[in-house]
Amino acid sequence: MSTSERGGQPYHHGDLRRALVTAAREILEEAGPESLSLRDVARRVGVSHNAPYRHFPTRQALLAAVAADGFAILSARLAKIPAGSGMAAGFRGYLGFAREQPGLYRLMFDGGLRKSADPALWTVGERAYDGLRQAVLSLAPGADRAAVVAAWAQLHGLALLIISGQLADDLVSDSGLDALAGRVGAILEAGLRGAGAP
Repeated sequence: MSTSERGGQPYHHGDLRRALVTAAREILEEAGPESLSLRDVARRVGVSHNAPYRHFPTRQALLAAVAADGFAILSARLAKIPAGSGMAAGFRGYLGFAREQPGLYRLMFDGGLRKSADPALWTVGERAYDGLRQAVLSLAPGADRAAVVAAWAQLHGLALLIISGQLADDLVSDSGLDALAGRVGAILEAGLRGAGAP
């Protein structure tokens, strides 16, 4: 196992790949995806500027790994919501994730990454999307793909409004966001139940 100096302390990177992704996420939240470079990530971890290339041949590969990490975190968060909790609970989890990690959320959905070009990213992204699909189908068993996309569009649009600072502060405080997610989730749930099969 190799070491390098990080803040005057030896840094043991038994899992350099994980350390690089973690550092990239930190930079992402501080400065956004456009500021993320392999050199900056290497500096943050405390390794040579060539070290990241062993795991990520390009900046795009690093961004894809960070986005995949985000989808895995989001999937795990949504999986903890008890079955039958309704759309409101899912909305709360999803919107809370976006609010807490806006840089990561933006990268996942608007970072210039094409999921279809990266099988690993596609798989983990689909896993996150499947939670939404299952929630919609539990409310409207005959719902088609358009209904699932409509639910996602509503949820994603609301997340972007929140992280872009477009909503009043009282709506995005902890209690405000909880109430907003509950109300919007209830509206969508009622619409899905009413729409039924196409």
